[in-house]
Amino acid sequence: MTMEFKFKKATKEQSFGRWATFGPPGSGKTYTSLIFATCLAKLRNSRVAYIDSEHGSASKYADIFDFDVINLDSFSPIIYVQAINAAENTGYRVIVIDSLSHAWNGKDGALEMVDRIAGSGNKFSAWRTVTPQHNDLVESMLRVNADLFVTMRSKVEYVVEKDDRGKAVPRKVGLAPIQREGLEYEFDVVADMDTDNILHISKTRCPTLTGQHILKPADDVIDIFSQWLTSGEKPRERITKSQLAEFAKQLSMEPVEIGEALNARKMMFDEFRVEEMKQAIIDFARSRQNSIQTVNNVL
Repeated sequence: MTMEFKFKKATKEQSFGRWATFGPPGSGKTYTSLIFATCLAKLRNSRVAYIDSEHGSASKYADIFDFDVINLDSFSPIIYVQAINAAENTGYRVIVIDSLSHAWNGKDGALEMVDRIAGSGNKFSAWRTVTPQHNDLVESMLRVNADLFVTMRSKVEYVVEKDDRGKAVPRKVGLAPIQREGLEYEFDVVADMDTDNILHISKTRCPTLTGQHILKPADDVIDIFSQWLTSGEKPRERITKSQLAEFAKQLSMEPVEIGEALNARKMMFDEFRVEEMKQAIIDFARSRQNSIQTVNNVL
């Protein structure tokens, strides 16, 4: 079956942001995320929802920043998804996850889940269970109707350098973030921080931030980021797969039948083709009902 593809003129739309910061201990990830989140929350007229897996470290700054927190004690990807959904459903429009690394290698995180499922057996088969759950976490971060800031721990290495007096001293440096390889591609901005509290922008879709190295970053960074987020056309209506499934459920349709309904129209799921997909589901439900009625008449 040939599927229908529709190309359209690309336009920049206003959007929520996705920002990731990683670095070694003491680099300032938590403090900087609180600066960024509370600044953007004022612009969004929202409070900050802080998802803390770092044993309450963010709350040590509660005398400086105003935010609401939930402290996780289990770090499975599903728990993170539930926390993100809870924040969105409660009405928060700025969310911080500190730290996303625990969903990978923390208690009940992806790596521990694989070990638990595989035991002494084949880990490749265990990943078939764990990978979809981790994918759901990534999808939740991308789809949530809120600005999202995440922190990640980084792998640490010590290098020996000479100080001002020529004496050799060890210095702690951060390497790659502790998370699934390639996760950085999902964010609008990725920055790493060093132990001198310098923020290095390593990847950005916001042109003004390209290549910036910022000592002790403050509100002015988010002023730039927010201007980029709010420029462009108002966003089009969109729908998630779960929302489409809920619509189909109202017509007594099973999730598997959504695919059949779209296939009948030679369509694939497209979050922006809201009315077309809903109409395809309605038509499919009607045709199914007509078929049932025809059978009942024959019988």
